[in-house]
Formats: sequence, structure tokens, C-alpha cells
Amino acid sequence: MTVIPPLPADEPRLTSLSHGGGCGCKIAPGVLSGILRGTSALPVPEALLVGIETSDDAAVYRLNDHQALVATTDFFMPIVDDPLDFGKIAATNALSDVYAMGGTPIMALALVGMPINTLSIGTIGRILEGGAEACRAAGIPIAGGHTIDSVEPIYGLVALGLVDPANLKRNADARPGDVLVLGKPIGVGVFSAALKKNALGPEGYARMIAATTRLNTPGPDLARLAGVHAMTDVTGFGLAGHALEMARGSGCDLHLDWGAVPLLPGARALAGQGFITGASGRNWASYGAEVSLSEGFAPEDRALLSDPQTSGGLLVSCAADAVDAVMSAFHRRGFTDAAIIGRVTAPAETPRLILG
Repeated sequence: MTVIPPLPADEPRLTSLSHGGGCGCKIAPGVLSGILRGTSALPVPEALLVGIETSDDAAVYRLNDHQALVATTDFFMPIVDDPLDFGKIAATNALSDVYAMGGTPIMALALVGMPINTLSIGTIGRILEGGAEACRAAGIPIAGGHTIDSVEPIYGLVALGLVDPANLKRNADARPGDVLVLGKPIGVGVFSAALKKNALGPEGYARMIAATTRLNTPGPDLARLAGVHAMTDVTGFGLAGHALEMARGSGCDLHLDWGAVPLLPGARALAGQGFITGASGRNWASYGAEVSLSEGFAPEDRALLSDPQTSGGLLVSCAADAVDAVMSAFHRRGFTDAAIIGRVTAPAETPRLILG
């Protein structure tokens, strides 16, 4: 067993070394779409079942009639100061994209960029060990990877999985009449903003870690349900952003019952106190025009709606008669906060997200 050296007493806070943390590091959706529009289209092989066309969670490539490879990558700068927690969160977040396609992870490759003249070997070792813990929990090895000397600490994974093409779930297949279910509470970005300013207590931190290190293991179970039509995970673009991706891809309107959306305890109060990430505002600037808010929708609620989630929950669109089976799939895996949060309708004009 590798022995990791102890941490130096004068080690800098991990979050002090990064300009953004967790999925809040993502390029804003409006900027990203502009970048991608400028790239050249490449030939798409018939075996590529999912590519970049609907901003889905992972690429999927058919291997044979009953197996397809799910491939994704995700990495970011620290969202917390504890190196073990940071590594575990980053790895859990990367694996989520495989689960969101209905896949089962099979192995991972580590992506590591560290300021080796600033962080100790002990700290870097604990980050990697946190990632290894998450992968062990998922039952997969970290089979390789790549490392660089970087100005800011960066950690993540290339995550690979398998799915039966018959069970593949995209984000673009929601249907009018569907019910929306969310697997985890939101508010991680607000908690991370409070943490960075020393305003998040031990209980709040424990809740944040519990949420962000919980693997989205219901994904394959949900994918096998015939009544589940579409699935994605809620990460850096916030609940509104990822719901809009589902709306656009499916050509439908998504209606959210904001009062039913599960929040991390205390998240709304912290948002009201101004603990909001810069990514929340960038997200809203990118897609706010496509969101219809009810009259009197509070500023702190709007901030939570666009709050970047790191390792967030699965958003499921399913037939009304499949809701009980969907909730049972979540509950069997310990996702007791899973909640029915809305419905899908045919669009009146262009697809929108509508808050009620």
C-alpha cells in the first residue's frame, strides 16, 4: 500500500488556488455554443449513436447489437479545500455522465494537472486517492491517465462505460405528457460560494459532501424502464440550463413546479445573503431569455435555478404511469430526496422552460 506523506501545516487552501471551483468552472453555455458553431463538422459514422448534436452527457458508439461504448471526460479546479473530498467529488462527477446515459462504468483514466511547486506530494496524493475511492465505490479501476504541471490544481477522469443500445437514454427524447423527476437536491454552487467565504458550517459542509460524492447509480436501473424516455444529469449549467437542453433537444416545453424542487437545507437562505457564484449569473445571461418566470419570482430563487451543480442529480422524463417505478428505482439506491418537479408539454412556439 502506498503511504501518502502528511500535509504541511502551511499548505495553501485548495480553493485559493483556483479562479473557479467544480462545475462552476464551465464555460458559460452561450459562449460555448458560439465556440462550437465555429468548428468544422466531421463525418459521423453510423455506429456513433450519440455525438454533440444535442449537448448530451456522453458520446455513445455501438460495438454490437447489445453493447455500446459510453465515453466522456470531466475535470475541474477545487470546489473544496480537503484534497480527499476534492478528488472524490471530481471523480463522482465524471462518472455521472455514464450513468446519465443509462450506462454502467467499466474503467476510468485520470486527468491530473497540479502546481507541483505549490502543493505538497501529500496533498496531490490525497486528491488522487479521493478519485480512487469513488472509482472503487463504482466497482471500476483507474487504468491510466495523464499528468501535467499546471498553474491551478485540476483533477478529473475520462470515464468509460457500457450500455445496451436498447436501453440508451438521451436528453432529447422527452415527450408531451411526461413527468419530470429530479434525483438530488440543488444548491451546491451556493454552498461552495459560502464555503469559500468561511460562511458554511460543519453541518452544511457534510450535506454538500454527501450530495456531491453520491454516485448516480440509479441510472442503469432507470434506463431499463420502458416508461423512461429521456435522462440527463444536472451539473454546471444549473437546473434551468440542463432542463433547457432537454427541452430544445426534445422540441417540448418543460414546466417546473419550483416549490417541489428539492433544495439543500439552508441553500435559499444563503443565496438570499448573497452567496452566489459568478457562474450562476453567466448561466442566466446565456439562457434567461428562454425561461418564463412566474410573477414575483424571488432573486434568490432565480440564482438557485441557474446555480451550477457539481455532481448533481439525474433529471428524468418519464411517462406518468412509470413515475412509481422511477421513484422506487431512486429509493432502492438511497436517493430519498428524489422528487417529482414538473411536466412536459408540446411547445407553444420555440421550446422553453416555464416556472410555476
